[in-house]
Amino acid sequence: MAENVFLFIPNIIGYMRIVLALAAFYFMRTNYILTTFCYLLSGFLDAFDGHAARHYNQSTKFGAMLDQLTDRLALMCFCIGLSVLYPDYYFFFQLNCALDIASHWLHLHQSNLSGRTSHKLIDLSGNPILRIYYTSKPVLFIMCCGNEMFFGMLYLLYFAEGPKLLLDMGLYRLLMYISLPIMLLKALISLIHLITASKNMVAIDMAERSKSNVDSAEENLM
Repeated sequence: MAENVFLFIPNIIGYMRIVLALAAFYFMRTNYILTTFCYLLSGFLDAFDGHAARHYNQSTKFGAMLDQLTDRLALMCFCIGLSVLYPDYYFFFQLNCALDIASHWLHLHQSNLSGRTSHKLIDLSGNPILRIYYTSKPVLFIMCCGNEMFFGMLYLLYFAEGPKLLLDMGLYRLLMYISLPIMLLKALISLIHLITASKNMVAIDMAERSKSNVDSAEENLM
C-alpha cells in the first residue's frame, strides 16, 4: 500500500502549526492572551516536526517546504499585525519581513541548485557564523525562540506590562529587552544568509557559464 505523505506525522504537526497561527492572526486585535498562546505554541511546535521526521523516517521535500513556508509566512503575518498596532515602526517590520523571506528563499534555492537535500546541510568550509547557526542545535533553538519572544512580547506590551518585577519593570518589557539582542543578531544572520547565498548563486552561474563556453569551444573545433 502506497504511503500518504500528506498524513506523515511531521506534516500533521505542520498543519497544527498553521491552524494555531491562523487563530492567532484572527484574534490579534481582540484577545491578546489567546493570540499569544496560539502564536507561541505554533512556533514551539516547530522544534518537534524535525525530530518526528527523523524518528519516524518521514523526512520529505513537501514537509521541508511546508515548514519553511509556515515559518516565513507566520512571522510576516504577525509583523503585519504589529505594524497596525505600532504604525510608527511599520518600516522596521517591513524590512524585517523582506530580509527574512529573501534570505531564506535565496538560500533554499541555492541549496537545491547545489544538490543538497536540506537547506541546513551547509558547506562547512563556508561562512563560520552560518556554520555555527546550523550545526549547533542549542544555538539555533535559542536564536529562533529569542526572535519569536521579542515579537511576542512587543505584541503583549501594546496591551499590558505584565507582572511587576525588577526595578518595577513589567515582565513583558523585561523579556522584550532580553530578547532584543537575539532578534538583532538573527537579523544580522539573515543578512549574512542573503550575501552568502548570493555569492554562491553567482559561483553556480560562473561554473555553468564556464562549462557552456568550454562546450561551445569544443563544438567549434569539431
